[in-house]
Amino acid sequence: MSLYTKTGDNGKTSLFGGKIVLKSDKIIEAIGSIDELNSFLGLVVVKLKNKKDKDLFISIQKDLYQIMAVLSGGKNEDKFLENKVIDFENKINEIEKKLPPLNKFIIPGDTEIAVIIHIVRSVCRRAERRVVKLKKFPSIIRYLNRLSDLLFAFSRLFSKKDNFY
Repeated sequence: MSLYTKTGDNGKTSLFGGKIVLKSDKIIEAIGSIDELNSFLGLVVVKLKNKKDKDLFISIQKDLYQIMAVLSGGKNEDKFLENKVIDFENKINEIEKKLPPLNKFIIPGDTEIAVIIHIVRSVCRRAERRVVKLKKFPSIIRYLNRLSDLLFAFSRLFSKKDNFY
């Protein structure tokens, strides 16, 4: 089987179950944004030194594949995301205990890994906005929202100091 199918040459693609949609459809925009987020998370994974942090980010990448399957109409359930949100909140709380209180805006630019994570956080926010436009999938919206919070916490953790504005 060839890597290319030529079926997308007319600006259309198919969802799970064979439904054909335009590549500009809101659902494809959402899936594409999550795919982009997943790729940028891969960049974070290769930059991380700590195995536990790497494993967490790889786990998130796997979650994102399941989320894309749900969005594309697959039979996958999104119930598992509720526990992931709780896990994210626990990790955020753990990280925040190590950081000074935040009372101003932060300008990214302190360390390479912190800046990369800020970029990933902003891509995550865009993916969240794309899913919100679908007007369903509340578990996915909560997951992406909390993931961006987690990414912000990690960006601060990996900074040498907060660059406040």
